[in-house]
Amino acid sequence: MGGTEATMTEQRTRDESPRIPVVPGFARWGAGRSPKASGKALRERVPRSSHASLTLPPGRPDAVRAVEESNRGRVPGLTPIRVGRMAATPFAFLRGAAGLMAHDLTGPPVTGVGAQLCGDAHAANFGLYGDARGSLIIDLNDFDETVFGPWEWDLKRLATSLVLAGRAAGADEDTCRRGAYDAVGAYRRTMRLLARLPALDAWNAIADEELVSHTDARDLAGTLERVSEKARNNTSARFAARSTEECPDGSRRFVDARPVLRRVPDAEAAAVAAGLGGYLSTVSEDRVPLLARYAIQDVAFRVVGTGSVGTRSYVVLLLDHRGEPLVLQVKEARPSVLAPHLPAVGFDAPEAAHEGRRVVLGQKRMQVVSDILLGWADVDGRQYQVRQFRNRKGSVDPAALPADQVDDYGRMTGALLARAHAHSADPRLLAGYCGKNDQLDEAVAAFAVTYADRTEADHAELVRAVKAGRLAAEFGV
Repeated sequence: MGGTEATMTEQRTRDESPRIPVVPGFARWGAGRSPKASGKALRERVPRSSHASLTLPPGRPDAVRAVEESNRGRVPGLTPIRVGRMAATPFAFLRGAAGLMAHDLTGPPVTGVGAQLCGDAHAANFGLYGDARGSLIIDLNDFDETVFGPWEWDLKRLATSLVLAGRAAGADEDTCRRGAYDAVGAYRRTMRLLARLPALDAWNAIADEELVSHTDARDLAGTLERVSEKARNNTSARFAARSTEECPDGSRRFVDARPVLRRVPDAEAAAVAAGLGGYLSTVSEDRVPLLARYAIQDVAFRVVGTGSVGTRSYVVLLLDHRGEPLVLQVKEARPSVLAPHLPAVGFDAPEAAHEGRRVVLGQKRMQVVSDILLGWADVDGRQYQVRQFRNRKGSVDPAALPADQVDDYGRMTGALLARAHAHSADPRLLAGYCGKNDQLDEAVAAFAVTYADRTEADHAELVRAVKAGRLAAEFGV
């Protein structure tokens, strides 16, 4: 009997011993405290209510100096356009001041939980674009500043932008605050939903057709449909038809439309085209035969964005054997403006081997579906990202929404941001911290109102500097 018991014990020991060792890069089964419990425990160190505070760190530059510093390294003749766009409204100022806000966010507490950040997650940086089969996707769509950092920074920037966009649209203060509150609530509820799903389902969650109903944004449906109709027509072919002319040999070339679009000298065009040779090694290998079916026709310089104005950005016209166009954008990739401020809150500043690569990988880490032609290149010693231009892109102007749609838009963008963060941060951990009640919603909404007031003061300072002639500004471009 004793021998039998010993044999059974020995057998159980063998059976309970792991047959497969823990492999680096994979999870350990059933080990330690659950991520949800760890998230809850974080509340003791960083109460959710603490996110309401705005304590500006020492050494904050004034708004004008911040704009001047951010203009360094840009094309000098274009910086007045950037200043003019930022001076238009406080919301526009926020769009161009991601670096200043990152400086200010080093003052309030952070949980220490990291995620791949958009880095500039304001309300106008969400939009529609086409996937490989021509369907429309809605997601974050600007990643110039993407880095790994505190998840709270993206959420607070989104909430603040909704307050400012609502004010620009003429909504009352309760409506503006509600937009921020609802965005955080949607973020929190979506993170809880993702935490309950199987990992693969969570990764691919929130299909487009379910997004409006998931976020209870029914009033926004008509606006999204109108934007979708415009996006379907926003293609390379349409842009080429408007912006190019046929040459005697049947090829095409760009036509000047200054100051937004201008042809470049032959040497500059040749350098950009040569840079696309290196780009081919950065796209997915299965796309190289597709690109090989296009001939490069022409290169032009094109002014883009608000925060990006003054960076070097080119459009490259390609034609296939039928003369059908494909337009690529070759956009300068500068270091993320968030990078210098990350060490102050316990995160490493990224050491990007290539800034274009940083942008492309950050975009792929956050989106469910990304542009199939994303890549990066070098041109005359500068680093660039490469992507399709006018890939059925469309966007909602949050500053022009009717008041009754501001909260709907907040809920939709909050849900999208949560899904994007859940690709790099464990949704169970963040769901545990965010919790079931609205403490976080109230706190971040309060922060958003306070920081919106701060941004309005910064904007007023910029406007005074323009009027006094300290900064040159060009309006309406």
